[in-house]
Amino acid sequence: MLAEHHRDESGRRRFLTQLFDATAHDYDRLTGFLSFGSGVPYRRNALRRAGLREGMRVLDVAVGTGAVARGAIGIVGPAGRVVGLDPSAGMLREARRKLALPLVQGEAERLPFQDGTFDFVSMGYALRHVPDLPPLFSEYARVLKPGGILLILEFARSRSRLARGIGRFYLGYAAPWLSRIRCRSKAAQLLMDYCWQTVEHLVPPEAIVEAMAGSGFEGIRTKQWFGLLSEYLGRRSGEPPRAVLLDREVGRLDAP
Repeated sequence: MLAEHHRDESGRRRFLTQLFDATAHDYDRLTGFLSFGSGVPYRRNALRRAGLREGMRVLDVAVGTGAVARGAIGIVGPAGRVVGLDPSAGMLREARRKLALPLVQGEAERLPFQDGTFDFVSMGYALRHVPDLPPLFSEYARVLKPGGILLILEFARSRSRLARGIGRFYLGYAAPWLSRIRCRSKAAQLLMDYCWQTVEHLVPPEAIVEAMAGSGFEGIRTKQWFGLLSEYLGRRSGEPPRAVLLDREVGRLDAP
């Protein structure tokens, strides 16, 4: 299914950038409607659970319109700093309208920041768009200070056949149809349809944990909520890390 949208890596990047540019204006309304308003408190609580605290310097990768960054700003306060990065100019334009924070256009695999710049790196619902995980996690480890925290929020593929069936119906059929009606946009419908296709092809949690451990993260934990959402948490260390998979269910800133 994914091959119908792009044939190679350059085509995939171009397709995603164009799709997110086209849907940026409707993105918050669309995701808020489809998550029944639960996305904002969930993201904020996930950041707190991961260890985000007042005064930290945060990089939010795939910032989009700023859903995760907004929660981070409220936690780190005026003593901290949050920077957002995204490849989509349309998403960054929407984020600038809503949030007063430095925003950088770029790709997660090639972060334009010095080593050891951040205390905390977050990435919300974009890991499934990355074809090669080790280079991604190596970049995250590079820009984090020793002991810095990485939090990945992503969808999940439940082992329950019932949960997968419900997810397939909602994300695969209902959500694209509702998005088309709600936003009066074919691009919004395509976005939700593509979302489900990428969920269907999610990398197994074990592979994600292995890639994190191989890139210098330790104390790795992952948790699923309701069989639909996943959290991956790790701490950057100079020591050889050991990965542990738990709770499967339930410097200077060179930026504008």
